[in-house]
Amino acid sequence: MTSVHNAALSQTSYASDRLRPVRIWLYGMAAFVLLMVVVGGITRLTESGLSITSWKPISGTIPPLSDADWQAEFQAYQQIPQYQVNNTWMTLDDFKYIFFWEYLHRLLGRILGVLFLVPFLVFLVQKRFTAQLAWPLFGLFVLGGFQGALGWWMVSSGLTELTSVSQYRLAAHLTAASLLFIALIYVPRSLEPGRVAGPVTGQNRASAAILLVLIVLQIGAGAFVAGLDAGMGYNTWPLMDGTLVPDGMGIMQPFWRNLFENNLTVQFIHRTIAYVITAYVAVLLWQQSKMGGFKGVHGWLPRLALLIVLQVVLGIMTLLHAVPISLAVGHQALAFMLAGVTMAYIADMRRAGGRTIAVS
Repeated sequence: MTSVHNAALSQTSYASDRLRPVRIWLYGMAAFVLLMVVVGGITRLTESGLSITSWKPISGTIPPLSDADWQAEFQAYQQIPQYQVNNTWMTLDDFKYIFFWEYLHRLLGRILGVLFLVPFLVFLVQKRFTAQLAWPLFGLFVLGGFQGALGWWMVSSGLTELTSVSQYRLAAHLTAASLLFIALIYVPRSLEPGRVAGPVTGQNRASAAILLVLIVLQIGAGAFVAGLDAGMGYNTWPLMDGTLVPDGMGIMQPFWRNLFENNLTVQFIHRTIAYVITAYVAVLLWQQSKMGGFKGVHGWLPRLALLIVLQVVLGIMTLLHAVPISLAVGHQALAFMLAGVTMAYIADMRRAGGRTIAVS
């Protein structure tokens, strides 16, 4: 993101007031992305993602309206491996159920594009921001469009040989969604008027950046767990397959395949990253308590710690109950919220340090 240093807030108060609708709009976009993540999680867990076998960005907005339309969609689905291997029992009514979730997910993506582009153009005409801010905002629109293309790339992986989508492409799709989400948090947070209280050191910024990287990495690792249905097995905690470090994590050759294709290894990695994040935040809390406490900008740290505890508990419950939809979707959504809160902390530290996105 483009930024200016040591911004004189007294000179930008008028511009900041004009940016209030922009901030509300971007926060709304972030909330909409989170809604899409929830619907996408349901789509994945109900195995609905392959129910629409073609990508029609414009005409695909209209759902089947007649019996003939429904039969054509169902017949197209019957040609792919998922139906032929797993779902030959399925009736048209059963198909309509899975079609609904995939259609809703794609429809929300189209709506997101409209809700971003139209206000962006309106705000541009109103000159609420300069080109220096307009270009990063347009970059967010491009990233959203890229996310749609990634979604189809993911779906296409399950139409010819696999009975589900590739876990590699699922991880790319979900990770890209997390990057879009945190960007939609960072930009409006950086546009908030006024400074944030509290001393901020380079160590503070670096520590928060490392935490954000770990959380995004964990979201990607969770996508591999979901893509392989790895959470359906080894449903005990803290032991896994009867031990803390299970055997069999390196049985595939070459070894790197275990990191992405071995259910046991993939779930172990996801657990391990969770332990690392938990311990890391505990250290950050201890360090900050020694460095001056949690006033001002560092008030984010206790909130982060609370969210992480909730996320760990939710993850354990999801595992022990063999991945029910409600818990699994909540676990995924909370991961995004945790990433968003971490990004808000980073943005506020930049504001506390006298840095803000240029608006004039």
